[in-house]
Amino acid sequence: MAKPTPKNANSALANRKPANQSGRPAGLVTWIAVGVVVLIIAALVVVKISTGGSNTANGGWEATSSSIATDMTTVPSSVFDTVGVDSPVMLVTAPQVHLNEPQLLFKDPTTGKMLPGVLYYGSEYCPFCAAQRWPTIVALSRFGTWAILGNTTSASRDVYPNTPTFTFQKSTFSSPYIALQTVEEKSNQINAAGNDYTILQKPTTEQLALVTKYDTPKYFPTMSQQYAGSIPFFTIGNRIMWAGSSISPSSFQGQVRDDIAKNLTDTNNPISRSIIASSNMVSAAICSQTNQQPSNVCNSKGVQAAKKALHL
Repeated sequence: MAKPTPKNANSALANRKPANQSGRPAGLVTWIAVGVVVLIIAALVVVKISTGGSNTANGGWEATSSSIATDMTTVPSSVFDTVGVDSPVMLVTAPQVHLNEPQLLFKDPTTGKMLPGVLYYGSEYCPFCAAQRWPTIVALSRFGTWAILGNTTSASRDVYPNTPTFTFQKSTFSSPYIALQTVEEKSNQINAAGNDYTILQKPTTEQLALVTKYDTPKYFPTMSQQYAGSIPFFTIGNRIMWAGSSISPSSFQGQVRDDIAKNLTDTNNPISRSIIASSNMVSAAICSQTNQQPSNVCNSKGVQAAKKALHL
């Protein structure tokens, strides 16, 4: 079978090829749990575009500063509990679907132990990947430790250009609860031929098989066949997954990476609330695969609110 090219979910300019152009609604993310699909539709917030913040526009790799990394990975539990799933740009509904997939397990690279597997599949050029990395980093920091985060932005030629974000290109993540694998397939820079973005990382056979099987209309009923392989694609144990972003990239236009990170503790800030609410959703999904461990996270008020919203 020919290798599919995962598509930038909701992008009108993905790879500049008709087969990769997306018409999915901006900010649409489909959650699939055992017995439930939850649609999270981000309301669009139109803000004046500004490229602020550092990025990898020159094609190089840039390390995230220690101050930003700390802001992203040390959000107080009180912030998660205050926000819960109450966000100005997230709307939750719950039509039913029934799945009974075998749990995805990955081998922990340090201990060799098999743990619930979490796969993130995206690309640097993708503005919806850019938006979703924010709550992904914040949520996973509650279960383990990030290292070597990098700064980047989405592509300047795509919709929501230069969305400030991070890259998982060189990142590592260690956890006693889950085993994370990430793929940043393409950069935000056009290749020498001028017809695609430069390849950064090639997926393993197992990673590609997961995208090929699950990132399809069979598992995402709201997805039309031409958009199979949309990114970002995120699966937690193959029991809960989504294709798309829970936050519209429009929310980040005109914002600076440092300020977004610094304001994560401001529960009145609409961007912060969106990131934290989505993080609680991701946390609840992970807890469903880790036997509700760690208990201080999984039993917290914010995660309990997310569990209720997700019917977990």
